[in-house]
Amino acid sequence: TWAFPMVGLVIGTLAAAAGYLALAVGLPPAIAAGLCLAVQIVSTGAMHEDGLADVADGFWGGWTVEQRLDIMKDSQIGTYGVLALILSTGLRWAALSVVLPAGFWTIVAVAILSRAALPLVMLMPRARPGGLSDRVGQPPVPAAAVSAISAIIILVIMAGAATVPLALAAILAVAFCAVIARTKIGGQTGDVLGATQQVTEIAGLVALLLVL
Repeated sequence: TWAFPMVGLVIGTLAAAAGYLALAVGLPPAIAAGLCLAVQIVSTGAMHEDGLADVADGFWGGWTVEQRLDIMKDSQIGTYGVLALILSTGLRWAALSVVLPAGFWTIVAVAILSRAALPLVMLMPRARPGGLSDRVGQPPVPAAAVSAISAIIILVIMAGAATVPLALAAILAVAFCAVIARTKIGGQTGDVLGATQQVTEIAGLVALLLVL
């Protein structure tokens, strides 16, 4: 878990490189942003998007903790999940079309930050015994701290003056996801981690739009 920011570094660099290559050959920002987004999705196997859809279906499709966890485990997607993916993809695409031309490394910084926050969520109780998150276990607190601190250091280098709004946006996004997860299912699962990454990425991109 201490290396989660490095995962974000690799994914973010690949995605930003694809976007900038598209801009370099004369493609419009909207297309470049779409290609940047596509690289992120393909390079992660849409793992985070899948988690977001499952969380949306489960949290708002079930009336009890057991129902919500059962829905999240079901491979079928419902209305809430579809709408969550449409909104997430649309917001990220629209934001990237503005942010991408303004700075290569800011895109990478958001990718790092959205993953560095996940070990902090993993410190919460596991909601589903035997699930992926339960099998992975709770990370050591020092590892989660290293993930967060290293992300901030990288953020300062890459994002400069945008570090503070990016960090604040990430803190608010993670806190929001953690509170909702604790309220709805009593803890976290692998799907919750995926959803947290998506929400944190959107929050980071929106924060960048406010300071550009």
